[in-house]
Amino acid sequence: MKLGSGKFTYTPVEGWEKRPADMMWREVAGVAVDPKDNVYLFTRDPGAVVVCDRDGNVKSSWGQGTFVNPHGLTIGLEGDTLFCIDNGDHTVRKCTLDGKVLLTIGTPGKTSPLHSGKPFNKCTHVALDPGSGDIYVSDGYGNSAVHKYAPDGRYLFSWGAPGTDPGEFNLPHNIVTDKDGYVYVADRENHRIQVFDSKGKFQDQWVNMHRPCAIYMSKDGYLFNGELGFGMNVNRETPNLGPRISIFDTKGKRQARLEDKGSGMDGRQFVAPHGMAVDSRGDLYVAEVANTWMKHFQEPPPTVRSVQKFIKTG
Repeated sequence: MKLGSGKFTYTPVEGWEKRPADMMWREVAGVAVDPKDNVYLFTRDPGAVVVCDRDGNVKSSWGQGTFVNPHGLTIGLEGDTLFCIDNGDHTVRKCTLDGKVLLTIGTPGKTSPLHSGKPFNKCTHVALDPGSGDIYVSDGYGNSAVHKYAPDGRYLFSWGAPGTDPGEFNLPHNIVTDKDGYVYVADRENHRIQVFDSKGKFQDQWVNMHRPCAIYMSKDGYLFNGELGFGMNVNRETPNLGPRISIFDTKGKRQARLEDKGSGMDGRQFVAPHGMAVDSRGDLYVAEVANTWMKHFQEPPPTVRSVQKFIKTG
């Protein structure tokens, strides 16, 4: 049972997610992997970071009572910190791998005016400049902007506005950088990924995708794009829209797609890919907000799969 093609061929691991009876989470909004291949799950209900080994066994957890609505999770450049993005209290927290908060950007519980372009209104994700360590924040559900900060949290500048033209956004949902410092933004409801330089100047846009929700840049320079499926009942049964994972090079050329039979809980299917990470062996982890997604259209079962692992076999 495989997905993808060529060197981007993967085999799903059935039952990777192991939730202890005393630690049941509703879903996983974000996922990150450290240099030792420990896997960090940013869980909801309860809001916490759960640390697993590569086989899905829980090792520890932290952050209970800190987070309102976990959204994005990004590993630091040195692999020894995590950036935890909470769109429920409009903050970015930089933490050690065992949960000590080193830096908070934003004021917990305080939001900027809707679509004001000022930080933050339901921020969504963080990317790091590989050279300077500067911090980019996509913002988000109540804003249409990207904000840039120095490594110490000092505000530098912002760009973006609501709209569909180059440099404008309609729900900037995720953000990554490449080794050359270019910035890629998943402009979800505009069905595109926009590319900028480190000064926020528009460079390119990639289309021919459906609601890009989760993006991840691998160390060898490939962008993994988690696309959502239908957004309205009118196209609920329309095939070939997602949910799926599409893989691109940094020129925007699609290399492969991971998809099978549309939305579903089969090991070859996705429901709502929301975060991704790749470990040192090339294996892929996909966090899904399936419980939230299902609630828009049906009552989800008591326990819904929230993260999948795919072993790279290509």
